Amino acid sequence: MRSLIYLVAGEASGDVLGARLIAAMRRADRGLEFAGIGGERMAEQGMASLFPMQDLTVMGLAEVLPRLRLLRARLDETVEDILRRRPAVVVTIDSPGFCTRVLRRIAEQGIRRVHYVAPQVWAWRAGRVRHFPGLWDKLLCLLSFEPEFFAPYGLAPVFVGHPVLESGADQGNSERFRAKYGLPATARPMVLMPGSRRGEISRLMPIYGEVMRRLTDKRLDLVPVLAAAPAMLAQLEEASVSWPIKPLIITGIADRYDAFAAAAVALTKSGTATLELAMAGTPMGVTYRVNALTAMIARRMVTVQHAALVNLLFGGELVPELIQGHCSPDRLANMVAGLLNDPAAQDRQIAGFAQVRASLWPKSHALPSDEAATAILELLN
Repeated sequence: MRSLIYLVAGEASGDVLGARLIAAMRRADRGLEFAGIGGERMAEQGMASLFPMQDLTVMGLAEVLPRLRLLRARLDETVEDILRRRPAVVVTIDSPGFCTRVLRRIAEQGIRRVHYVAPQVWAWRAGRVRHFPGLWDKLLCLLSFEPEFFAPYGLAPVFVGHPVLESGADQGNSERFRAKYGLPATARPMVLMPGSRRGEISRLMPIYGEVMRRLTDKRLDLVPVLAAAPAMLAQLEEASVSWPIKPLIITGIADRYDAFAAAAVALTKSGTATLELAMAGTPMGVTYRVNALTAMIARRMVTVQHAALVNLLFGGELVPELIQGHCSPDRLANMVAGLLNDPAAQDRQIAGFAQVRASLWPKSHALPSDEAATAILELLN
């Protein structure tokens, strides 16, 4: 009898993880079947989604409230499908708002459960961890310090490595990027990543524009390269129309990683992008801004010293963090100019990135998707 693995992904990053996981599990055991909720990448691996994954891809209270009825219906539909199919294992991937509700609803059904991507409660509102015991049989962690945090709560954490290792972020081609966009040898690409959400972009793009205006005056031969999701293209074009230098706007993954390889420096919001840039060895500064009320609440709840994952994994401020009030055009422009004019500072970052990359691998040095597949298949045996 073929074992059924039921996967639940609720956003694009989870879809990528799910697709790699399916491929890895098939490599390990061809006698598996897959069902659940996913997007295009999981469909490419032959898994038909119960309903469009986009129904679950909502961010923020303003987006969630109008769709509460649909989300509740999709939750009921998911649980009913799991109970009808009785899979060998249910694997929920990130999206904790939806996935923890699924896990809670099936907790008493005797179905083995795995949650892939540990909730980042270690960063803020750490008390939420008390609500997790009993939700899963294994918790697959992406960051090396997470098992130590979750283990005292009996949450069966397993470090499987970070998926950025399989992203190709370190495989970009500088010459290909320069040739494609006709950049002269003297041009110094500067990657700018304001985020993937409209609010993030609306707050950071005006600041980035002023940064470019100040840097243009310094005659550093910089060419701004905006990297973002395809859905944000129109917003980026509108927000950069008055910039002193028309930016290159790239939305494809291959272009993104080629830009990293070509870039002299990058400014990015905090998040996984900092790990992608570290993989590519691109010197960077980290920026972020939220509204004043959110910032005030966050200051009371945040329990970590650094916003950037690359700094958390390094154990200190390897890359500058200019957050909230420090995220000003003058400060950012001075930081970028200082970094570009200081080869020793660039070398310190690049040397630190090697330490960060090493921390992303599991002890077995297997690919993270293979390590995750192994951890899940152990439950079948």
